[in-house]
Amino acid sequence: MFHKEGYKILGFSLLAFLIINILSYSFIDILWLQSAVLIITAVLFLLVVQFFRNPQRKTVINDSTIVSPVDGKVVVIEEVFEKEFFKEKRLQVSVFMSPINVHVTRYPVNGVVTYSKYHPGKYLVAWHPKSSEENERTTVVVKNKAFGEILYRQVAGALAKRIVNYAKVNDKAVQGDDSGFIKFGSRVDLYLPLNTKLNIKLNEKVKGGVSVIAKQ
Repeated sequence: MFHKEGYKILGFSLLAFLIINILSYSFIDILWLQSAVLIITAVLFLLVVQFFRNPQRKTVINDSTIVSPVDGKVVVIEEVFEKEFFKEKRLQVSVFMSPINVHVTRYPVNGVVTYSKYHPGKYLVAWHPKSSEENERTTVVVKNKAFGEILYRQVAGALAKRIVNYAKVNDKAVQGDDSGFIKFGSRVDLYLPLNTKLNIKLNEKVKGGVSVIAKQ
């Protein structure tokens, strides 16, 4: 299953690679060179296909848990001062996505969207300490019964040139449902209450909509 954000790119990529191969077979008489063009374009198309895959995830919906919003590796667990919305100290958990990860963003909790804002910015590498504040990003806050307001932030990386955010203020957030997409390498930051009991460790690999980040 493919994410809807990839349909146009998949179509254009397939058309472009077909044209390249037709031209290759029309104007190149060297068999091994024709084969090389075919193999390279096939590999590139498979990379595009895997990037836009959208596997079905069976989220165990629970108001007392926070699930990972994305696939990737936990690269940050620390107390920070969140400047944009809370303006107080929060526990930050960041998940880094490589280009081979599924890039669908999912709601980490049930609740109601109370804040949603897009910020244009730079394209520092996603693991850069200042990427959360200086890169292109979107900030979404969901009010949950058990945890109160939970903030998650989609952060563009050096390769990510478009962030898609579907969350709008007053929307009903359903844990594990699709809430956005980031094209190419990037990260998502969660800002949780300081007393949150985490269920993950640094460098642990997590799955969006499945891995439990925290429990009440």
